[in-house]
Amino acid sequence: MKKTSNCESCIYYVYDEEYESYSCEINLDEDEMYRFLSGTNSNCSYYRNNDDYRIARKQ
Repeated sequence: MKKTSNCESCIYYVYDEEYESYSCEINLDEDEMYRFLSGTNSNCSYYRNNDDYRIARKQ
């Protein structure tokens, strides 16, 4: 089951100072990269929420 994601809240979406832009650190294969760049895939199976307090709220 794939998760719906928002790249801006993903732990793998980081700012690259060299290129002065945000990018995804996940190494995608050729097909996944095509779907990502063409915008045909709104689901990301690698999405992880960048919420450091999520674990603390469960305690």
